[in-house]
Amino acid sequence: MKLLVTNDDGIDAPGLAALVDAARNFGEPIVVAPAGAQSGVSHRVTWHDGVRIEPRGDKRVAIHGTPADCTRLGLLHVAPDAKWVLSGINHGANLGADVYYSGTVAAVREALLHGWPGIAVSHYRRTGVEFDWKRASSWMAPILADLFARPVERGIFYNINLPLLPAGAPDPEIVWCELDPNPLPLNYRHEEESGLYYAGDYNLRQRTPGADVDVCFSGRIAATAVRLL
Repeated sequence: MKLLVTNDDGIDAPGLAALVDAARNFGEPIVVAPAGAQSGVSHRVTWHDGVRIEPRGDKRVAIHGTPADCTRLGLLHVAPDAKWVLSGINHGANLGADVYYSGTVAAVREALLHGWPGIAVSHYRRTGVEFDWKRASSWMAPILADLFARPVERGIFYNINLPLLPAGAPDPEIVWCELDPNPLPLNYRHEEESGLYYAGDYNLRQRTPGADVDVCFSGRIAATAVRLL
């Protein structure tokens, strides 16, 4: 089984390598990822400018464009026989309203538009705390096994968010839950010379009990089936 793997942190991101490691347990991962960081670009695609495809060897291709561009060109030119599109592991959570801003999630949503099933994977973070990508990869293996074994349901993609846990903590529980409908906090700081900068505290966002923000913040893996409207 061929698996198209992309992200929005760029082709050299360690989170991408962690997802590729997990995917190797189930098939042949083919990386088609942005040449550089594209975080937060949402579902932007390149319309009027050229998009360059840069082979990087060992089934890796860099796209000089957005995550949605990567999905389009990956499915059209690089791996049209891929069975699934995987995106991540994002360096930061994509919970609730984040799915509208995230390039990681947009890459999978673009796949769904063209008839391919997809899984977006993100990892909650806190400033100053390092990711354990080997552990994150091991958490993803049973999740991928479960999802690959399910019948493909058109119009559905999966959004997975891994928690940040202390070293040596037991493996987290996987909880199927809904997206949290609360918006991100509105807060901006003003800098005289350069304008307004978003300054909302992600960790203080509202949490609906049992929804994905609450699940992930409480140390469990939040798994959500998202229906494309």
